[in-house]
Amino acid sequence: MTKPNKSKSKIHVGVDVGKWTLDIFIHEKGIHFQVENTAEGIRALLKRLSHYQIRRMVMEATGRYQFLLAEACFNKGIPVSIVQPGAVRGFARGKQLLAKTDKLDAEIIADFAATMEPPVTAAKSKNLILIKDLLARRRQIMNIRTIELNRRHVMGKAMQASCNRILKAMDTEVAWLEKKLDKLIGQQAEWEDKKALLLTVPGIGKTMVYTLLADLPELGDMNNKQAAALVGVAPMNRDSGKMRGKRRIKGGRYSVRTTLYMATLSATSCNPVIKQFYDHLVRQGKHKKVALTACMRKMITMLNAMVRDNKAWAY
Repeated sequence: MTKPNKSKSKIHVGVDVGKWTLDIFIHEKGIHFQVENTAEGIRALLKRLSHYQIRRMVMEATGRYQFLLAEACFNKGIPVSIVQPGAVRGFARGKQLLAKTDKLDAEIIADFAATMEPPVTAAKSKNLILIKDLLARRRQIMNIRTIELNRRHVMGKAMQASCNRILKAMDTEVAWLEKKLDKLIGQQAEWEDKKALLLTVPGIGKTMVYTLLADLPELGDMNNKQAAALVGVAPMNRDSGKMRGKRRIKGGRYSVRTTLYMATLSATSCNPVIKQFYDHLVRQGKHKKVALTACMRKMITMLNAMVRDNKAWAY
């Protein structure tokens, strides 16, 4: 990792990431240029930026197209912030910048970098990236499997054998993914204690634990409100004047929230604390989906407290 030269000009860099090209804008210099989104193009980009001290390079999360640049920056010790596109578009609308081109997008991202100074994204090891990819692939296949199960019921007996063959192939693929995940998770020695704690909770299986370890590394280092908000199960107020709107959950980390939903659904049957809480809410007249969302919030705060206090499940 190269140490920054304090005599160099300090800059904020915005990068509009495309499949084939990267548009770069240096906020303090008003300079725009473009390179190819390839290893060779990124080397040229970093060589050009080596004349400056980069305070923050900001890029949007655009599928996987930003991965090559982000990894190269991590290796060079350049502070990188990978932000959600919605945050940048909201910033642009606030400044009434509605036009959209690759150059303008790079300039807006650079302005966002200098004004908002978003948190620096932590570098991830190749092992962790592969774990996250395997978890994402498992979710994809499970979603397709659900669709195929529904098709089997709709298509009738004539197509049942065809659907069963597809389902069998998917089950085989999921088993392979889970075996691969077990091996890779085992290589993350720093996760062993946290993994053992989480697996003591009734209703929490390996998939939920692996998702928490990979996609919610802050677990145990937050208070309960922060944990609920980060997962996206904290109710948001919609009040204005005398109007009191219906509170709804919003945002959060999609991968954690969707996996937590399935784990909590299971826990309403086998976890005594969650089951008792769920039944209590339903008896009070709460809609079942509202009750389940409340249980999700209770579940994530319980898990956060367990990791924070280093205590296994006890009931």
